[in-house]
Amino acid sequence: MKNILIKNKKVRILIALIIVVAALFFTLYPKFRISGSLDEVAVADSAGVEEIVFKYGIPVDEYDVMYGIVQPNRNLSYILSSHGVSLRSVHEISEKAKDVFDVRKIRSGQAYAVFSKPDSTHAVRYFVYEENPRTYVVFDLLGDKGVYRGENPVEWRQKQVKGKVESSLWLAMQKQETSPMLAVVLSNIYGWSIDFFSLNKDDEFRVIYEQEYVDGKELDSFNILAASFKYSDSLYYAIPFEQNGEKLYYGATGESLEGVFLKAPLDFYRITSRFTNSRFHPVLRRYRAHHGVDYAAPTGTPVYAIADGKVIAKGYQAKGGGNYVKIRHNSVYQSTYMHLSRFAKGLKVGSQVKQKEVIGYVGSTGLSTGPHLDFRVYENGKPINPLLIKSQPKKSVSKENMPRFTAVRDSLAGLLSQMDTVQTKEADVVPQTIITQ
Repeated sequence: MKNILIKNKKVRILIALIIVVAALFFTLYPKFRISGSLDEVAVADSAGVEEIVFKYGIPVDEYDVMYGIVQPNRNLSYILSSHGVSLRSVHEISEKAKDVFDVRKIRSGQAYAVFSKPDSTHAVRYFVYEENPRTYVVFDLLGDKGVYRGENPVEWRQKQVKGKVESSLWLAMQKQETSPMLAVVLSNIYGWSIDFFSLNKDDEFRVIYEQEYVDGKELDSFNILAASFKYSDSLYYAIPFEQNGEKLYYGATGESLEGVFLKAPLDFYRITSRFTNSRFHPVLRRYRAHHGVDYAAPTGTPVYAIADGKVIAKGYQAKGGGNYVKIRHNSVYQSTYMHLSRFAKGLKVGSQVKQKEVIGYVGSTGLSTGPHLDFRVYENGKPINPLLIKSQPKKSVSKENMPRFTAVRDSLAGLLSQMDTVQTKEADVVPQTIITQ
């Protein structure tokens, strides 16, 4: 009996131990399972994964890439054939491109890239042609031979520049290590109030602007956020302001800088002869009146109408003005543009033209020693000095918008006055809201 009790006791103890072990196992098992799962995730270490690099939306690491520049007298067929693409494939991809891009417009000097398979075939998969710094065309030469356009990422960087004129605004911009094309933009904005062909030494400019960048390279594309120009002892502001859905540049008193007449009929070149009653003619070799202003500029430079008007004459004077255009602006004023190399397409007598519409191109036709524009203005039929023509403002800030304009003007004028460097630098002080006011 005693042995039986001892044996039962051992059984009970053994059963208890089994129950405890089982309980511990089922209690700890989920932790083991979770721990194992975490260990597997940790093994998949993302630090070893290489970043995929794209160019034109194509993973460059998957191809051998050759970059080039289109040479003169080279077309799509020549370029692709030189990379082993058959003429049949060239024809097929050209047909596919018709609704996207005219392959005949591939121009010399433009960049391109060829993406080839990194295997024994080295077959060309993609050909990419850059139309301009912003846009490109992709030719997919395998599969369905698709053609599509793409755009490079664009970035606008905010900058500011301050300087003084020594001889010209163009050279002043270069001295400040700023694109001189910014001078052209300013001349367009101030074209109705400042004569950029007769700037004075020490005239001062201050500009806060945005410049466009593509792939870190700056383009000659600008957005003027604020500007001031000290010209002939007067200070001219350019304040961007929007009213009635139209954004214009205004002066300090709220009058638009856009006037009835442009100060000059072309962009930012050099005056070689002014209005006078006695000028020594370089061809005739004698003194006679020159009732106009000569602007020296390269052949082909666009010439603008200085104001809205109607073309009343267009022709050629072999021993005078060469190719010329006359425009009547109203019952008082007419303007004449001479020595043109050619006329704007479609321009004819009776054509209605808008201010700053291209009417022709600088040349040296007629009695001329070199490419230039002879520009003349008549008031009631009498010649007047074009540089002295008065230009009344077109638009003004309305009375109800004046408080808002005043706030914008004062803010921007304050930022311009705070500029304390003559070097171009990044400007981080202009709130973006100012642009859209």
